[in-house]
Amino acid sequence: MKNVRPKKHLGQHFLNDERIAFDITDLLSDTTKNVVEIGPGMGVLTQFLVKKDFTTEVVEIDRESVFYLRLNYPKLEVHEGDFLQLDLKEKYPYNFSLIGNFPYNISSQILFKAFENRDQIPEVVGMFQKEVAERIVCKKGKKRGILSVFLQAFYDIEYCFTVNADVFTPPPKVQSGVIRLVRNNRKELTVDEQKFKRVVKAGYNQRRKTLRNALKPFTLINESEIADLLPLRAEQLSVDDFIRLCNHVG
Repeated sequence: MKNVRPKKHLGQHFLNDERIAFDITDLLSDTTKNVVEIGPGMGVLTQFLVKKDFTTEVVEIDRESVFYLRLNYPKLEVHEGDFLQLDLKEKYPYNFSLIGNFPYNISSQILFKAFENRDQIPEVVGMFQKEVAERIVCKKGKKRGILSVFLQAFYDIEYCFTVNADVFTPPPKVQSGVIRLVRNNRKELTVDEQKFKRVVKAGYNQRRKTLRNALKPFTLINESEIADLLPLRAEQLSVDDFIRLCNHVG
């Protein structure tokens, strides 16, 4: 069968460097033997996953890619559909690592879904637009955002390497970055998670304001206990700072 044609509306950029593909799959640990790959395309990562001692399943929305994968990997479990629409606990009633050269246009949504299913996903290895990858890894500063804080609360995150545009078909207009997320030891937050989300979002939705001003819709309790945090902006706070803040927000 001829190669699959990359489709712009799906954000497809097929990696054509097998050495880089191997390096990405090599980042997976043996945390779990189950792996789910998102958007495998023609299987540049898949070929290495099936050679390893993993039970691999793939999720692919592109019908042409699905046909290609089923033809070339007849023993592979291929789910045709949208990963974002899957009920992960129903589809995969076990823990699994998540991997993929994630389509740039839905990469943040994929990570939000991983965050919401974090107790089922102990590890994520993925390729992102470099700017997004750097933002997810950033501990403090202007690159940091809401998703960075959410993920860093439950995952240890490392930036692994940069991938140039010329190893893709078609080449994207940006560089890519590969990152790895590994579930940390925090089982749950010491504050209400919904409140934590609201406070983080409030801080970042008005990121130019100090937290004192950004949190005006909230009632502050024992304000003196967080006096050191209120003059700061959201991007200056660590996860633990946000947790402390939430303990004093009504």
